Amino acid sequence: MTDPGPPLLFLDVDGPLIPFGATWEERPGGYPTYRTGVEPGDSNPLLVRINPAHGPRLAGLPCRLVWATTWMDEANSCVAPRLGLPELPVVIWPEPTCTDGRAEWHGLHWKTRTLLDWAAGRPFVWVDDEITERDRDWVSARYRGQALLHRVDPRRGLVDADFAAIEAWLRTIRPAPEGS
Repeated sequence: MTDPGPPLLFLDVDGPLIPFGATWEERPGGYPTYRTGVEPGDSNPLLVRINPAHGPRLAGLPCRLVWATTWMDEANSCVAPRLGLPELPVVIWPEPTCTDGRAEWHGLHWKTRTLLDWAAGRPFVWVDDEITERDRDWVSARYRGQALLHRVDPRRGLVDADFAAIEAWLRTIRPAPEGS
């Protein structure tokens, strides 16, 4: 059997890495102050909300990081440098076929099916702020690999408890059985 490599970690940007919707007082420690506004050369004022300490923590996880965001390749040029991450693979999303993504996917998040196809049976973690129980149930019923769908509070972004849950789950990964 060919070694499938480490588990995948599909990482969204808006919400997990760029918190939004919280007051300055509600934001967890470690995130830079964004009252000062845009840094010179920034095309997106939200980039100053990124916590640079997340880069080493993400890179230290026993998994392969993959961008799973509408930022697409811009995650490599705009977000990765702020985190000190190398260029990462990027999930390419299919074109939507209707205006209401939830209706098209019968209540599933529009990313769910594409991520399962991309993972192709490998263990994976999906970190996003829009994951629902419907997504978890659907993946549990249909995916033959191990999966953790981890929802992050978009007002806070990734915090210590999120990293602890992800790390704990990654330690439970079992090798794929022979012939799978």
